[in-house]
Amino acid sequence: MDQIPQSGTIREINGKAKIYSNGCWVRYYAVPKESLREKKKHIERLTRRTFHHTEPGINTPGGCLELARRAYKDETEPARKRVNAAMLAGALFNRATDIFTSIVDLEQKGVKICQNNELMIQCGECFKEALELGRQVKHFSGQEGVDELWGEPMKAFAISLKDFYDSRYIKIAAAMHDIDSISEELKRIAHTFGFDEIRMTISEYSAVCKQVCETAKSDPDIFTIWPHYVATHEEIKLYCQRCSSAPDITRRLLIDDAFRLLGKGSELISYMAGTRVPMPKSIRNFFDESEAMHHRMKMVEDSSA
Repeated sequence: MDQIPQSGTIREINGKAKIYSNGCWVRYYAVPKESLREKKKHIERLTRRTFHHTEPGINTPGGCLELARRAYKDETEPARKRVNAAMLAGALFNRATDIFTSIVDLEQKGVKICQNNELMIQCGECFKEALELGRQVKHFSGQEGVDELWGEPMKAFAISLKDFYDSRYIKIAAAMHDIDSISEELKRIAHTFGFDEIRMTISEYSAVCKQVCETAKSDPDIFTIWPHYVATHEEIKLYCQRCSSAPDITRRLLIDDAFRLLGKGSELISYMAGTRVPMPKSIRNFFDESEAMHHRMKMVEDSSA
């Protein structure tokens, strides 16, 4: 029996460098040389990615920070105040990125900035406040917050690039585990409701979503992986647009709900492939819905027996 590798073990698997993390082999990328310039590029990429996966309208320019703070302070209606908090968090993230960009520009001109410099302190404080307010920020699906994703730019500022990469592999592996668990539940739903013809496509979709999750957008392999992902996702979405033709109204509604839940689960897999972090609240809700549906199915079968 093969011995379980130590965490951090790097091997070539099917011609690709992989690192063993959190029980998974994850695509490995060399860590850039530690420097303020590399850290700046990394933070900018993470900030863009964070806003890409969060609710619209919160990418507030850093120059609007005081306006965003005043609006948040003045708002009293809870639902609106949450959105103002998200907009303020966005302004703080952008302000921190603006400051860090200026620091790197100064360094490139020969001006050395130490860690206890006022600009570095202010940058860190902006990231910290943005992280605290980030609990109010939702994923663009509206299903839940994205604390794990929202905290990444600050983490990249606070720790070394190597430590950051190590922490990312752990999160990617956790997301891949969850993609597998949702995929198995989707296949269970398909089998229960007689949709066996879609089970192989679900397996294919799960596998390519894990590739999306672990592959950098700058990797040339993305030009093969992404079209495969989109085509498979579209195939499942098209399948889930079906309606039941069962003569019994109760069974017909139940089968239509199964189609809807298959679509919902496939979207959830897609979200995690994009964010590369687990989404525990959405996963819990999905499994609760699935169990309730299986219970309803059993009651229908028992009543017709």
